[in-house]
Amino acid sequence: MMETGDRRPLASRNTRWAGAVARWLAARAIRPNQISQASMLAAAIAGGAFFMAGEAAGWPRTCYLLLAVLFCQARLLCNLFDGMVAVEGGKGEADGPFWNEFPDRVADLLIFAGVGYGIGVPGLGWAAGALAVLTAYVRELGRATGNPADFSGPMAKQHRMATITAAALASLFEPLWGGRNEILAIGLWIIIVGAALTTIRRAKTLTGRLRLR
Repeated sequence: MMETGDRRPLASRNTRWAGAVARWLAARAIRPNQISQASMLAAAIAGGAFFMAGEAAGWPRTCYLLLAVLFCQARLLCNLFDGMVAVEGGKGEADGPFWNEFPDRVADLLIFAGVGYGIGVPGLGWAAGALAVLTAYVRELGRATGNPADFSGPMAKQHRMATITAAALASLFEPLWGGRNEILAIGLWIIIVGAALTTIRRAKTLTGRLRLR
């Protein structure tokens, strides 16, 4: 489904638990920009955990992968609550648009590079990170030319995080059949191909809109 507009459509934004947490955050001296910045810290921990998992075995590897999964999801929660505190909580800041976008690009690079170095194929991680940034670039290029933001997939941010999270969880079981990092490598390839298709789809939509002017 095509997802366009100024805010990413998220079903979780309308849940009772998300609303309660957002109200709790908004009632305190916590600024939405700080939440956005925290997403980079969460991504750095996730990327570091992915890297350490590649150097470990047994229970330490399991713990590192679970830590990576936890902080990938923490990154997404930061992405959810920064907007909710800014918009629904009425605490938007003048430089909010910068902090809404910049940390996401850093987070993608930190996480996917960490996976790549952890599995011994850094180029794969950097490729996934670069294509993730490219999908966002096309979206923001659309906004810069007066068009709605295009959040369509198949590999938008939430899909990328879901893919690498699923790969990490599945990788926990690789020792059972003598494997190690093959599933994480497959996860990166899925993100690379999906992000490339997403970029092409968004670019095609944007150029079509521009030609109609």
